[in-house]
Amino acid sequence: MERTDAPRTPDPRWPRVIVHADMDAFYAAIEQLDDPRLRGRPILVGPPSARGVVLTASYEARPYGVGSAMPMARARELCPQAVVVPPRFERYREVSRAVMRLFADFSPTVEPLSLDEAFLDMTGAHRIFGQPEAIGAEIQRRVREVTGGLTASIGVATTKYVAKVASGHAKPDGLTIVPADEAQAWLAPQPVRNLWGVGAKTERRLLALGLRTIGDVAAAAPAMLERELGEWGLKLHALAHADDPRPVIASREAKSIGSERTLERDVADRAAIEHHLRQCAEDVARRLRKHELAATGVRVKLKRADFRLLTRQRALGAPTDVAGELLESARRLLPEFEDPGPFRLIGIAAYGLQAAGQGGELELESRATRARALETALDRLHERFGEGSVRRAADLLRGGGIAPGVNLDFLDDD
Repeated sequence: MERTDAPRTPDPRWPRVIVHADMDAFYAAIEQLDDPRLRGRPILVGPPSARGVVLTASYEARPYGVGSAMPMARARELCPQAVVVPPRFERYREVSRAVMRLFADFSPTVEPLSLDEAFLDMTGAHRIFGQPEAIGAEIQRRVREVTGGLTASIGVATTKYVAKVASGHAKPDGLTIVPADEAQAWLAPQPVRNLWGVGAKTERRLLALGLRTIGDVAAAAPAMLERELGEWGLKLHALAHADDPRPVIASREAKSIGSERTLERDVADRAAIEHHLRQCAEDVARRLRKHELAATGVRVKLKRADFRLLTRQRALGAPTDVAGELLESARRLLPEFEDPGPFRLIGIAAYGLQAAGQGGELELESRATRARALETALDRLHERFGEGSVRRAADLLRGGGIAPGVNLDFLDDD
């Protein structure tokens, strides 16, 4: 319903209105919402294994220095009183779908980035919702209403980059508004790590150049940044000036579907590696079939005990969604690694995705047809009785020793 008190003319400082909405401590907040005993307590969402990593830490745990992607063992050292909660991704996806539907009520142009964050292009929405601050406040109100109490931090700006920085400025439940004519000055005092795409390595390089704030980068000579950082230096210079013309894209296609396993114990022998590769291949193939996709390439990922990451990939002879064919290609890649291991993580990704049947039918030889028929039958059993309801005898004989990896790509499964 259109608001009668909304101004009818746009603010000239707002040629575009871009919102970045970021749910606060999403997984942890859902656990606290569903279990009142966890409210007000420090919790760590992630596999309880010492080899696992923290997916989300509640705000009660963060003052202890705990954060996402931290090894669980280290997080428990820093915050021994924290409650470790295994992730429930089906529940998180359920809430995420409700939130994304809500965002779609505000704008036809919503770009999800993950389960818990998205961009919305709200240009012209002043006719319905009012000025940017009113837009952000209304989104926050509706998120609380739809989710039963979860909060979102909102950044509103005229570019995607500034909106994303703004959403993280006053967490949790923050609302930060940055008009175009204030954006560069607002960014200037912030640390260089707040530049989009600057990780630990680039941050160290910028600091070594004497560039400590975004304002320092904005004032630096573009030629120097290009000389030191290449084309990326010029992009950082533009971002430091709040220059980011990228549009909000209403739909994004997953470029790959992957599955990986963080292992309880490092492995080096070929049989053990192939055992884990097969489990990954079955997971990937099931998700390909769910989305009626076929892969034209396979990538294998191995992470050494010293955390060095190794990858190899190859094109397939024909598009497929059959686990056996993905696994066979993965096996052929193993000799190309020329590394004895041991490995702490093993994974497979299917890439070059296309609609099943596009560019030629899937392999129709009797062996492949039988394999696919068996796998689709197993799909139905998994859907009806849950993951793990059907297991291979070889897995039962081999036993545990594996902590499933977590794939957080919202686009894969939704």
